Amino acid sequence: MYSPTTRLLTILELLQSYKHMSGSEMARRLEVDVRTVRRYIVMLQDMGIPVEAERGPYGAYQLQRGYKLPPLMFTDAEAVALTLGLISIRGFQFPVDVAAVEGALAKTERVMPERLYKQARGLQEAITFNVTFNVKPPTFSNIDFVTILSSAAHERRQVQMRYASWNGDESERAFDPYGIVFNEGFWYTSGYCHLREGLRTFRLDRIVALEPLPQSFERPDNFDTLDFVLKSLVLLPGTEQVEILFKTTLEEASQVIPIEMGRLEAVEAGVIFRRAATQLEWLLPYLLALEFPMVIIQPDSLRERLRQMAAKALQMADSEAE
Repeated sequence: MYSPTTRLLTILELLQSYKHMSGSEMARRLEVDVRTVRRYIVMLQDMGIPVEAERGPYGAYQLQRGYKLPPLMFTDAEAVALTLGLISIRGFQFPVDVAAVEGALAKTERVMPERLYKQARGLQEAITFNVTFNVKPPTFSNIDFVTILSSAAHERRQVQMRYASWNGDESERAFDPYGIVFNEGFWYTSGYCHLREGLRTFRLDRIVALEPLPQSFERPDNFDTLDFVLKSLVLLPGTEQVEILFKTTLEEASQVIPIEMGRLEAVEAGVIFRRAATQLEWLLPYLLALEFPMVIIQPDSLRERLRQMAAKALQMADSEAE
């Protein structure tokens, strides 16, 4: 049995979810008669909510724009999607006013119930975007894992994780997630692995199953999730180890190479640039835009991509319009 208050809120949620809906359809969903639906509509109108009724055999109810905005009611999935979408816009530095994004986040949080509010805050606090030039957007699709890990990181709760390694072997472990990082098209999480008894980094698209545990954990002070993930990628299978000699000074290289791009080391011949990369497509245009000369030490695949790019550039330069 549904209470009148529950039915009233359900009607409001239906009106917010659909452009219009007939009274008979609402009655069917709420398991009441059409006359009862009309009473609920009048109650909403008396509360100042702009519900318009279309008369006739095909008439329906719909929300109209009014001076008073109806209360926002988000499902769990809607709250996660909205929050993740807004912080992605901020993280990918879309041409949108940052203050507008922060304002939208603040407004949506104010109308969320406590449980959804904690979930939204967990997403914001746990996720870091490391966005480099021309990196494709994330392809990872299991939003449930992002939500579980971000909530666990926010609340300092362990999770039970079944994980598939790069060669397909699966293993179970308890895990203390310290944070989530998006880097070069992939999602990563780092924290303490109870199976290996040490800090580890995992790719979210290789997680097979995940569930929260009641056990709590203490996060180390000043733990930098992004820095740990970037250092871990050097050791992960499937990543290219990039090493380039910049023929310049360490001071000049540091001015144009941000710390999240890679590590710089002064040597006799100039400066060695090192980083691990899962995608190389974006790196060459970035390097070509630098003004000082350089030499690719490794990998060979980066050198081959440069040759292909140079051949295409020469072909374009020599072509004439017909």
